[in-house]
Amino acid sequence: MAIRNRFAELHAEIAGWRQDFHRHPELLYDLPRTSGRVAELCRSFGCDEVVTGIGQSGVVALIHGRKTASGRVVGLRADMDALPIHEATGAAHASTVAGKMHACGHDGHTAMLLGVAKYLSETRAFDGTVALIFQPAEEGGAGAKAMVDDGLMERFAIDEVYGLHNEPGTPVGQFGLRPGPLMAASDRFYITVTGKGGHAAEPHRAVDTTLVGCHIVVALQSVVARNADPLSSLVVTVGTFKTDSDALNVIAHQVVMEGTVRALDDAGRDLAEARITALVKSTAEAFGAVAEVRYERGYPVTVNSPAETEFAARAAETVVGKVARDVKPIMPAEDFSYMLQVRPGAYIFMGNGDSAMCHHPAYDFNDEAIPAGCSYFVTLVEQRLPLSA
Repeated sequence: MAIRNRFAELHAEIAGWRQDFHRHPELLYDLPRTSGRVAELCRSFGCDEVVTGIGQSGVVALIHGRKTASGRVVGLRADMDALPIHEATGAAHASTVAGKMHACGHDGHTAMLLGVAKYLSETRAFDGTVALIFQPAEEGGAGAKAMVDDGLMERFAIDEVYGLHNEPGTPVGQFGLRPGPLMAASDRFYITVTGKGGHAAEPHRAVDTTLVGCHIVVALQSVVARNADPLSSLVVTVGTFKTDSDALNVIAHQVVMEGTVRALDDAGRDLAEARITALVKSTAEAFGAVAEVRYERGYPVTVNSPAETEFAARAAETVVGKVARDVKPIMPAEDFSYMLQVRPGAYIFMGNGDSAMCHHPAYDFNDEAIPAGCSYFVTLVEQRLPLSA
């Protein structure tokens, strides 16, 4: 592997930043310590400009190359927020904040981009400008959209943008990506079923919303099984089911359900919204109940642009050799999709080794992946913004 020697030298320092972020997780946009530390380090490296408060708590650091004649700006993005999960790693650097942990590796993403910031500030072996984007609120808060809406691309004149995510189960030193849809859109639906509460011994005097809700859950399975094209990718999941009663001898007056839809194109989202609404209302009506449905569009599909995917693949191949260029799309969502809607770019997966899966209490970012991730980003910059002879 063509790992930069400098990252071997910086490995322990970068891992130290990562473990510090891990000990002090922060959620969504509330990242005073994390974003403050990121800005502090970027300034200490000698970045040419460090701007805070983009998209509430995002940080952007600019580094100019030895030359800037190309006038081009390449954006590199890392997410900073943690998750509301109780950690169960037992690691020496485990979270010190109850109920919060870095269970998705954003601590690693941030630390690697800081390593890139330090390296590029030292070498500047490129023609143009690099915008290092440290983003809040990826975990459900649409922080990427907040930064875009705050003028991220225009303010810093970003031409193209790249991101990465660690991938548990893939060996360290391996990368994978694909052009086109890579990760799914994520929508949410909220269902309220109202019937007629009553005594469990007299169901004929009530309209049993628990029964109605169960039929709705079963009916919703037909959206994928009987409405969607069998060759398309669509997931409909009811995640919560709550009655307004805590007693075993009561027929609940109301049931509330919440769920998620994942799709790899907007046609799938449209189909799911229409069929969920129709099935819920008609099923409730058939049992004498009334149902209300609220469907909310969330993160869009993460779509890699073809040319930039090729650039990213070549950079990764320079670092590690063979790269998986046609990985299967996956159904989790990623708000980097908002950046890819307004600028060409690519998102790539990077091996995290034999770790627990993301969002699991036993997950931990693998510090051995740091040199490969940093080397990939630096190689990408130098290939996209080459210095003329």
